[in-house]
Amino acid sequence: MCTTLGYTDLNGKHYHGRTLELDIEEVYAVLYVPAGTPFETKAGDNDPVKYESKYPFIAVGAPDRMPTATDPLTPADVKVIEGMNSEGVTCSLLSYPTVAGAEEAAKNTKKMIDATDVGSWVLSNFASVDEVKAALQDESIFLTKITLVGDLAFPFHFNIRDKSGKALVIEFHNGELKVIDNPVGVMTNGPTFEWHLTNLGNYTQLSNVDVSTAKFGDLEVQQPDSGIATANIPSSNTSAGRFIKAVYYSTFTEKENDPDFALVTLSRVMNNFDRVRGATIDPGQKSDFPGTQLNDKAPLSEYTSWTTLADLDRGKWLLRTYNSFNYSSFDLTELSKKEEIQIALLAKLNPLGGDATDAMMPLPAKS
Repeated sequence: MCTTLGYTDLNGKHYHGRTLELDIEEVYAVLYVPAGTPFETKAGDNDPVKYESKYPFIAVGAPDRMPTATDPLTPADVKVIEGMNSEGVTCSLLSYPTVAGAEEAAKNTKKMIDATDVGSWVLSNFASVDEVKAALQDESIFLTKITLVGDLAFPFHFNIRDKSGKALVIEFHNGELKVIDNPVGVMTNGPTFEWHLTNLGNYTQLSNVDVSTAKFGDLEVQQPDSGIATANIPSSNTSAGRFIKAVYYSTFTEKENDPDFALVTLSRVMNNFDRVRGATIDPGQKSDFPGTQLNDKAPLSEYTSWTTLADLDRGKWLLRTYNSFNYSSFDLTELSKKEEIQIALLAKLNPLGGDATDAMMPLPAKS
């Protein structure tokens, strides 16, 4: 599953962190899209919706088809899972079980945005959460059925964040679109986002202050170590547990003055959501995809495929894969000088990390 949260430094600048957990490894790629790139989204039998990227953006996504020499990938083929545009707007797609009912709506709507294209639509067009919220008053979204997950009708939801610190959740429940302000800046997976906010009421006792002494009857006791304040944080990897943990760390983590140290601190926060293969398994399931398990006979095990960090003010974007020691960094300001679409497969990034801005290569043209 996935976790996303925000972090604010001493200067009021905002940062964004996100992990992605699955039990399979997609062909993920980092994609840079310059301003002026045309997009087209077509939902079912509806007329296509066309838009052009007003703002350049960088994103990680997975192609929805295999490229060929005569038909290489286009920006529309790489579906945005996580990204940031030049204005400091991020869009995160996270797993979320939903029951769709969009078929009736589609029959009565001339044009609809395919849900798999919401990421590129947001990053291409909007400079703030408020702009996204206003645009959603006029747009319909079609809940595409996803073959990879058993033809479920788009079992995902979105968290949008901007550099002012505002955040917004786009969620579907029984086919109904819900656009919800996110006052805590955190999102994980199901149940509904509003359920998670209600559940926070069960954790009003959380504090980062260690209470290390107590008296029971005539017995005075003392905690022999520091860190007792974290004893009430859920320890499981469940969506509900991670939501509470993310709120805790985004609320209480020390605020840095230097933006580079702020990114380091955010990386430490995101380490709390790092999940190794085999930590939990599903013995009743096996993968149909080679190379995604501990060994050929191993049951499925979710793990953190990659983690991203974003400095929304400076346009710095970092990514670390499961097989990497360190983060690879990308400078969106530098990339914005390029006029061509750029791409880099995550599997090709240096596991030792470092500046990967120059590792981006133009998309191959048709042969």
